[in-house]
Amino acid sequence: MLNLKMLALTDKQSRLAQMPPEGSIFLEGPAGAGKTTAAIARLTHLVSEGVPGQSVMILVPQLTLASPYAEAIRSPDMRAGGQPTVLTFGGLARRTVELYWPMLAAEAAFRCPDRPPTFLTLELAQYYMAQIVTPYVEKGYFGNITIDRNRLYSEVLDNLNKAAIVGFSHHEIADRLKEAWAGNSSLLKNFDQAQECAEGFRALCLERNLLDFSLQVEMFRRLAWNLPLCRENIIQAFRHLIVDNVEEDTPAMHDTLEEWLPSVESALLVYDHNGGHRRFLGADPNNAYELKTACDQSLAFEGSFVTSQGLRAVERSLTLQENAALNNEARKALIFESKRFYPEMIDWVAHMVGDLIAVQNTAASEIAVLAPYLSDSIRFALVARLEALGIQSYSQRPSRALREEPATITLLTLASLAHTEWGYTPTKEQVRQALVGSIGGLDLVRARLITEILYRPDVGLQSFERLTQDAQQRITFAIGRRYERLREYLQPDPERGLPLDSFLGALFGELLSQPGYGFHNDFEAGAITANLIDSVRRFRLAVGSELRSRGLSADREYVDLVRQGLIAAQYLRSWESQPDQAVLLAPAYTFLLANRPVDYQIWVNVGGRGWWERPYQPLTHPYVLSRQWSKGQRWTDQDEMRTRRQIMQVLTQGLIRRCRQAIFFGLSELDEYGTEEHGPLLDALQRTVLPQR
Repeated sequence: MLNLKMLALTDKQSRLAQMPPEGSIFLEGPAGAGKTTAAIARLTHLVSEGVPGQSVMILVPQLTLASPYAEAIRSPDMRAGGQPTVLTFGGLARRTVELYWPMLAAEAAFRCPDRPPTFLTLELAQYYMAQIVTPYVEKGYFGNITIDRNRLYSEVLDNLNKAAIVGFSHHEIADRLKEAWAGNSSLLKNFDQAQECAEGFRALCLERNLLDFSLQVEMFRRLAWNLPLCRENIIQAFRHLIVDNVEEDTPAMHDTLEEWLPSVESALLVYDHNGGHRRFLGADPNNAYELKTACDQSLAFEGSFVTSQGLRAVERSLTLQENAALNNEARKALIFESKRFYPEMIDWVAHMVGDLIAVQNTAASEIAVLAPYLSDSIRFALVARLEALGIQSYSQRPSRALREEPATITLLTLASLAHTEWGYTPTKEQVRQALVGSIGGLDLVRARLITEILYRPDVGLQSFERLTQDAQQRITFAIGRRYERLREYLQPDPERGLPLDSFLGALFGELLSQPGYGFHNDFEAGAITANLIDSVRRFRLAVGSELRSRGLSADREYVDLVRQGLIAAQYLRSWESQPDQAVLLAPAYTFLLANRPVDYQIWVNVGGRGWWERPYQPLTHPYVLSRQWSKGQRWTDQDEMRTRRQIMQVLTQGLIRRCRQAIFFGLSELDEYGTEEHGPLLDALQRTVLPQR
């Protein structure tokens, strides 16, 4: 629990916190300069001076960045009374549209404005987008590009989102993308096809009162915010604003703030230099910086409470791309290790983690292992090696398809065995993996023996007693008892009648989380299970009645959607409920967006090109569909190279500024696929800091 009275503030932080509760302030500085700490102190001071807590709104780009404020609000040192409201701009838009729906729906051209709306999560939006896109794909659309179906859905949705947050009509998406296209002209038709899908999806939303993120933002900006009653109520309710990480937010948010600031009693806007890590989600740091002129005064913090002098020297050398002189402290803060083969590098990473914990007494929670993309193979290899050393780890990998999570596969395979009425017949490989994931102590070899003898697709799992005595002894009777209990639990029961989310909750609580089973004391599997249950429940509540009217099962439809590659929504519990003593394994950008410094970072695959390349997105473009891009301008190779250099600089700078002690750079000359690695980050390291070592 945060102790507000124990906050050690500098003179600058104290002066900012104790400024009179009037006027607007623009606070800027590098990451780690103490801006959020000062903002929390400002919040505490406002409330202690009699400002009603319920009149304060705290806005953040994503709720994962709200944790310091939520902790301060829960602190017993916070003055009792009304609580400040913590929201994202999307949350504000949804709350407002839901409240004023009867006044907005008809003007927004919904077919049934007298009926309540359905607000779509990312998962539900993909479900409805699939209904639009699938017929087009069957007609041959997008046949000249290689893209997973789930990524296709998400890119069309992303185009709609960009139109809403940047502030242009969704009818212009294809034109903007085509005008910037400088590649093969045969690919231009893909933008028109994506436009058709976007138009079809928007028509479906208006037909069925569905509100995806883009419609919520459009209705808020175009209708609700311009409704005098609505704007006045918001302004009167929230007289004081604290807006953190404004550089990670969108132009729609910035426009709203610019129009809101003249009416508030006080406002504090916090801006990180060299931010914009959420550009792919519409962040616009240049647009955010223009808010400085809309504020009554500006302040700047310098330095860092996080990064050591040595790491700051490393940062300067990398940023300036020159061989600056590094002192002894800087050399100690930079550890580089090159291995020939990928498994050797993974072994070295595990060894370094073990040494930091066992020899240097570093808390496991103060170590982060980072890669540009944390593939399944890297994660599995690291987890296995750390487990062998008795070290717990957990991973954060948002925007992954649910079917890529082993815990999800285990749960849905077991659910399919228990619900034969779905008509799904798991393969022997799926059953084998599910048994390994659900029964503690069961390895692949013995699981193969069980499935080969005891699993028949037409019958299901059969009794352990059907095995010969030799086979039973080989598998062991302890595992046999666990298998039997699981098999009996999964016996199809027409009387059970539980919806899928309730079945999964019971399966987890009554069996899988118990001693002897695969999810026992597995924090990550527990979090995935909770997220999956939430996802299933939301899906059932949103579309269950509609599917039943068509004679379809919501549970079966959901499982089918997952198998097609449904991308999971972001669940806050995955960020908040983290093990106290576990090493974090995460993609670099995911770590940045958590904004949580650690003592040590280990960068994996520094020779890879993922440190500067943008993800392959053939149907969208985060830089072209932004306010900083001139409509009609061509995106050239020079633009791409400049952007890649900027991506690498901002990424590496952001990581260094969130590290206290030292960074380990791990290189394997050959990657996991046997391909030689020598990317731009390695070039920069060799050109600047490494030659002096």
